[in-house]
Amino acid sequence: MTDMLDLAHKVGEALKSRKLILSVAESCTGGGVCCALTEIPGSSEWFDCGFVSYSNSSKTEMLNIPASLIAQHGAVSEEIAAAMAEAAVAHSEAHVALSTTGIAGPTGAVPGKPVGTVCFGWRVAGITHTERKVFQGDRHSVRQQTVEHAMAKLLRLVEELKLP
Repeated sequence: MTDMLDLAHKVGEALKSRKLILSVAESCTGGGVCCALTEIPGSSEWFDCGFVSYSNSSKTEMLNIPASLIAQHGAVSEEIAAAMAEAAVAHSEAHVALSTTGIAGPTGAVPGKPVGTVCFGWRVAGITHTERKVFQGDRHSVRQQTVEHAMAKLLRLVEELKLP
């Protein structure tokens, strides 16, 4: 847990130094990213809000992701991860966002998407980045790896931005 908190602290420092505010849209992590980030004292300076849209209907209702897009690509897809990250910015006071959607297990695998499949979205500097990974391990391990990867990639993307 210490490594995760160190990573969350670094994310916060990078956002704060660039005067950026973050929002998060989570599915498979169920609020785990928000939990890690808000463990950091003073996180209210750089963290606005989180959306936990676990069901497909909540993705549509909370984040305005078209049901047709979910039907076309599946909830666990880079297209939906991108839409979630973009919606997290659009529905908040944030400048940047990250999103997670995946199959943590132990069930839920579908053809082409085994347990451990996670899709990520990051919205930074007006550009949406996505990625698909397949993690190994049990449900807890997949979720923890997802939280860590989401924050680590966000940190890299934010650090690439010039300081104001």
